[in-house]
Amino acid sequence: MFTFILRRVLQLPLILFGISLLIFGLTQLLSPDIRAASFAVSEKQASQEFIQSIIQQYRLDDDLFTQYGIWLKSILLEGNLGFSRSDRRPVLESLASYVPATMELAFIAILFIAIFGIGMGILTAVKRNSWIDHTVRVLSIIAYGFPSFVVGIFILTLFYGILDWLKPGRYDTILSLTAGLTKTDGFMLFPLMFQGKWEVVWDLIKHLIMPVLTLTFVISPQLIQVVRGNVIDTLRQDYVRTARAKGLQDRVVVIKHALRNALIPVITVLGSIMIGLLSGSIITETVFDFQGVGLWASKAAQQLDVPSVVGFALFAATAVTVINLLVDLLYGIIDPRIRYE
Repeated sequence: MFTFILRRVLQLPLILFGISLLIFGLTQLLSPDIRAASFAVSEKQASQEFIQSIIQQYRLDDDLFTQYGIWLKSILLEGNLGFSRSDRRPVLESLASYVPATMELAFIAILFIAIFGIGMGILTAVKRNSWIDHTVRVLSIIAYGFPSFVVGIFILTLFYGILDWLKPGRYDTILSLTAGLTKTDGFMLFPLMFQGKWEVVWDLIKHLIMPVLTLTFVISPQLIQVVRGNVIDTLRQDYVRTARAKGLQDRVVVIKHALRNALIPVITVLGSIMIGLLSGSIITETVFDFQGVGLWASKAAQQLDVPSVVGFALFAATAVTVINLLVDLLYGIIDPRIRYE
């Protein structure tokens, strides 16, 4: 197991290096004037007057290898991902501001998706071919067919437009000012819990309800089907029949014997879901004006803000690589039969 972990960790830089090559190669389709903005560190440098000087300074008219070396050095040694014209600050600063909001949304959403998806998947597997099974399967197919923006708009119309129970955004600006918050970006939910500012915490939770509900509605049907199929296959195994023949209760058989062995494909699905959530649920964040990295990337793309789009691509690629590593490690924890030697 240790050998596998070490090998995968050592592979991370190589994978990220290959991804950076691909992203850099795609930027070569753009003109030097547009690529020059990727090296700016302020709004002044991003203006047209400084473009030519940046092209000369970073040798953007040289061969590809020279350009890539300078670009990679600028990122790794200087932490310079360029200047975000859409957000009017450096890209790295924008990422540091918006990624925590998306992470809070992603972790809470994946918690509800996992609880609801795994729970309903087990229920439909145990009650196979019953009216519960048929009802959940039909509703899952219907829910899976709905685009996320349709579900989001419907939920927004219901809870904000008609009932006026919830509001879009990430937090109430007036409440944050009256609570004396000096910083309203980065991580907020859990730090404020430790600070005991429960009024603001409750406000943050209320703003999370609609996007979390949307993501759970759209994504959990996929998980339900995967869990149902794998639990049914596991319940057919000989060792499960043996456990039942020994007189064990169905609850013990399902949870202790069947579920654990059915979780391998489920972990894979949850990993892919988490990748999508951490990479920014662009549509959901846009519908609810939730100030996360997805909304920021959406605005950057609409304004042709190339440095921001490249920065978002690098962040998303890093998230994919790290989560895939964690998923592989979870395989060995859940199923001791797996050995990475």
